[in-house]
Parts: sequence; C-alpha cells; structure tokens
Amino acid sequence: MKFKYLISIISILIFLTGCSASYKELSNMETNKPRNFQEHLLSEYKKRATFEAEEMHDWNSAKLYSEKALKSLETDEIYPEKITYWKLPEENINEIRIAYDNLMTIYKDAKKIDPFNLAKAISSLDCWSEQQEENWQTWDINSCKNDFLNAMHNIYEKISTQENERKNINKNNNLENETKDEVTIVTKNENKELMQIIYFDFDKFNLSEVSKDKIKKFLNNYGSVINEYLVVGHTDTKGTNKYNLSLSIKRAEVVKEILINYGINQNSIKILGQGEESLAVNTPDDTKQPANRRVEIKKTN
Repeated sequence: MKFKYLISIISILIFLTGCSASYKELSNMETNKPRNFQEHLLSEYKKRATFEAEEMHDWNSAKLYSEKALKSLETDEIYPEKITYWKLPEENINEIRIAYDNLMTIYKDAKKIDPFNLAKAISSLDCWSEQQEENWQTWDINSCKNDFLNAMHNIYEKISTQENERKNINKNNNLENETKDEVTIVTKNENKELMQIIYFDFDKFNLSEVSKDKIKKFLNNYGSVINEYLVVGHTDTKGTNKYNLSLSIKRAEVVKEILINYGINQNSIKILGQGEESLAVNTPDDTKQPANRRVEIKKTN
C-alpha cells in the first residue's frame, strides 16, 4: 500500500516537473511584437499559458499551451486540438465541432491574409474546448468562445473583401480588353450601401451574442442616419437550392427580429432571401464556406 502511494507521489512530481519545465522555458523567453503567423501563435499561446499557470494554477492546461507556443517556433503547422482530444459534455460537442470545421475550412486562406486573427482563433478554440471540458467556469467558457467568434468574423470579412477586390479587378480587366479605354478600378466603395455583415454557422439561423453585439454597435454608429433597411440572407452551396433559399430567409428574419428588439420600426425593414445565388466567395456546388453564410444589412435610402 505504501509502495503504491509512493509511486503515485513520484508520478505526480514527474508530471508537475514536466509542466513547469515547458512553462518556465516559455515564461523566460523574451518576445517582440508579433510580425508573422508563428510569432502571433507564440504570443497568443503564451498569454493562455500564463493565465492558466499564474491565475488558475491549472498546470495541465499551462503545459498544453506552453508546448504549443514552443512548437510554433519550429513550424507554422499549428492547429487546434481535435475534438476527440477533449472530454466534452454531450450537449456541447456539436457546437464545438462546427467551430472546428469552420476554422479548418478557412485555415489556408486566413494564414495568408489574416495571421493575427487565425492565431487568435486557434488558441481561443483550444481555450473554449478546455473550459467546456471542465464545464464550471461559465464566464471563462463565454470569454474564450467570444474571442473565437470575433476572430472568425474578422477573418470572414477579410476573405470576403479580398474576393470582392479580386472580382472587381477581373471585371475591370475584362472591360479594358473590350474597350481599350482607361477604366477606373472599382473598389469596395462601390458597395458603400453595404453597412454590416453578420455570419452564421453551418445550417444555422440563430445568432451568437457576438453577432448581436455587432448589430447593436452598427445601430449605435449608423441608426440615426438610416430610415429604411434591407436585410438580405445568404447561404453557402452545401445543400439544395430550395433548402438554402428557405434557410437564407430564416437568417434574414432572425436579424430583422433583432433590429426590432433594438428599437427599429418593423415597417422600415424589408427582408430578402437569396439562398446560394449571390456568393461572397465563389465555390463549386455542394461546398461548405463559412464566409458565404451571412446576412447583409443595407441602407436603402
């Protein structure tokens, strides 16, 4: 009995030594202002490791984050932990699986155009999963989840903007080839009536608190100068045209209800569902693309 107890104590000490070793190496490391994806990963995971070690005294989580931070010095192929790594409550698995799939879908594009938010999304998804596994600190669960959603929304916006700019360049190149005249390149300012974009998860039409907050901030900034709103729902190309048209209308209806709840007269709001007919990012049919699952809130006058 004493021997088994001694073995357990030794095992715990070895584990804690391993935890403290990786965290100590990380905490003693001087870091400069991040300039690329790997440095952003190092910075984000270091923040997570420091919080778990110094504030929560959770050495298991501190070890995970420390090791991922140190690994980012060697490679830029850093991903969130797979769903099977965590022991998640059954009622939360699907939500986090969708989040993981969304991130992996945009991973390559985000690494090129928005490495900061990709690093934030990866570390925040690990944090969200870790806190959800523990399942008792609701404020930390929500904080990590909201960090993830904010980062992902920022990535979607950049992907959509880049795609729009590419379309405009191609459009103007085609015009140049046809007319041989000088053509002014159309920028995103051409769509200045587009005021706000809200993103949705796959096959969903409910809004997160992050999305509701974006609508509220949008109204605070522009509500006083808008008399009529056009709310346009969109989907990606996964699923049938008929189903996606219905889903896009439901998304528009949900945003309309939020606008009404925030004090906008329902008679000044029109909704439209476009299904998969007006993609922000061109994809083949039957393709998941988070940046296409959106509602656009437009000023119509």
